[in-house]
Amino acid sequence: MSRIVEFSKYQGTGNDFVLINQMEAQYDLSTEQIAFLCHRRFGIGADGLMFLRPIEGYDFEMVYYNSDGHPSSMCGNGGRCIVKFAHDLGYIQSETSFLAIDGPHFAKVDAETVALQMIDVEEIIAIDDENTFELNTGSPHYIHFTEEIEDLEKIITYGKIVRYSDKYAQNGINVNLVCDLGKNELFMATYERGVEDETYSCGTGVTAAALAYGYKHQLEGQVKVKTKGGTLWVNFINNGQQFYKVVLIGAATFIFKGSVEL
Repeated sequence: MSRIVEFSKYQGTGNDFVLINQMEAQYDLSTEQIAFLCHRRFGIGADGLMFLRPIEGYDFEMVYYNSDGHPSSMCGNGGRCIVKFAHDLGYIQSETSFLAIDGPHFAKVDAETVALQMIDVEEIIAIDDENTFELNTGSPHYIHFTEEIEDLEKIITYGKIVRYSDKYAQNGINVNLVCDLGKNELFMATYERGVEDETYSCGTGVTAAALAYGYKHQLEGQVKVKTKGGTLWVNFINNGQQFYKVVLIGAATFIFKGSVEL
């Protein structure tokens, strides 16, 4: 039996998503159907798919799937895009609280940006040297700082080596190469698990890079992070052991809407 699926497509600094409004009626899609919708040659094309669903105690629930069709951990740019989606549909105004897989989130929307509060981070693990770190910002991330911006062009090769290493092969990890541009400004490239390719941006990765930078230099405030898809800002407080009041800020943009028969 076929189903007509109405969708909207949004992007946040080049991270693009298929969004489906299920506030009035809920249904599930199979792993194969989600992967088809996200496929860039045979489907709509996206880094992930999200359902906007009602849930008691919050404005909505964010249910996220990677482009391979499997449920995923938190997606920062996806979170910002679904907030803009809910706003555009009239379910929220300028502020919202919603539930994602990593817990409650608060967000603010204005004409230019969506500011999304991320989870607190209590542990950053230094690996091998002072330039490589592992941390979880709602999704697990491997951060490696490099002095050469040209190294970021090697992200797919480097990302696969780390992601499929013995340590990370089973559960996967998102891999980020980060270049310090000075004055609290970074440039980052990401290999994303579940997509298994480079993505133009990654919200939890940008957050992880900013916090690793704060940990490395023992600072707090705002860090600017450039990606291939655009620029994001991360605000945070660092008390030496914990990063809290972490906020990811950037644009979230409607692209188009339509319907597809499955």
